[in-house]
Amino acid sequence: MKLTARTVQSLKPTPGKRAEHFDHQVPGLALRVTPTGAKSWTVLYRHRGRLRRLTLGTLDVLGLAKARERARSALADARDGGDPAAEKQHAKKAETVSELVTNYLEKYAKRRKRSWKEDARILKAYVTPKWQHRAIADITRRDVRTLLDDLAERAPVMANRVLSCVRKMLNFAIDQELIEHNPAARIARPGAEQSRDRVLTDDEIRQVWREFDALELQMGAYFKLRLVTAQRGVEVRSMQWSGVDLEGGWWTIPASVAKNTMGHRVPLSPTALDILRSLPVGEGDAYVLAGARGHRQQSEAAATFTLANFRGHDLRRTAASLMAGGGVSPLVISRVLNHVEKGVTAVYDRHSYDAENRAALAWWDAKLAAIIENKPASVLAFTKGA
Repeated sequence: MKLTARTVQSLKPTPGKRAEHFDHQVPGLALRVTPTGAKSWTVLYRHRGRLRRLTLGTLDVLGLAKARERARSALADARDGGDPAAEKQHAKKAETVSELVTNYLEKYAKRRKRSWKEDARILKAYVTPKWQHRAIADITRRDVRTLLDDLAERAPVMANRVLSCVRKMLNFAIDQELIEHNPAARIARPGAEQSRDRVLTDDEIRQVWREFDALELQMGAYFKLRLVTAQRGVEVRSMQWSGVDLEGGWWTIPASVAKNTMGHRVPLSPTALDILRSLPVGEGDAYVLAGARGHRQQSEAAATFTLANFRGHDLRRTAASLMAGGGVSPLVISRVLNHVEKGVTAVYDRHSYDAENRAALAWWDAKLAAIIENKPASVLAFTKGA
């Protein structure tokens, strides 16, 4: 019959029997309609004289034009002596989750995601150990739920991250024609998440600062610089000597490192400069914190802190909150944090804010020093609105 995008949608099931509607344009291509109304594409071809059938996919994920394209490809393969159905079955059996993880990271995540290293860590820590030898096509919704439920009991937020990562990887498998359906689709996040609003108290700041001092030099510097500069953890650990101007007191974060892909100039306060000058510059070491860049190292160091429920991002939030409490304007704090501005401000405001950022971080530097030394706020010579 003459199939069109409209007719394939309007075809009704035949009670009690499965019907096949063959396409007049591509010989062998058929839309199979079950008594329950399920619709899928198949293509018939001959291999060594035997009639063979290849299932291409369901109508809900494969439209008419794409089905014709895949059917033509399969028929051309058959004419050249291939057996597309057998090759598909072999691929399903041969493609393991471990192989999929590797392909997803190499062909998708590394090319499209700045956070691909976190995907690699999640998949290799939580997914590969459970599923590495399983065929992708054998993974079911129950498998996904079991994986998440086991993790959610001890780490609910990480269970959400695992679900997101697994779902994206299985969507990649669909694009690669390894599976037809995503077993992680429409599964609800297993863990409840709340936005953190924790700001460290003066006593807590003094406590963690002492614990920073107890760490290995570069690891302690990593946490201190997060608090002193109010920059993101990924940006601090990616700091390179080539971007640091100790004489002028500037640190340049390149766009390739910044989370929002916007390059950023960070004024270095006296405390920040003292921290940087205390670090050794190893021969050939491009990174300032070469010995403290590992995510696992940082997690292990944070685990030694006696401060309950500590997160590294609390340091940046604390710096921003205390600057706001000291009278620094929200716009300047946003510039210090390198947030993306929206609306009219983003279009017309081309001011560098270097002077304002330096004043804000100088105020924060003095405030932080007073807190660490347990001096009263009145000793600060900075005025509200700095």
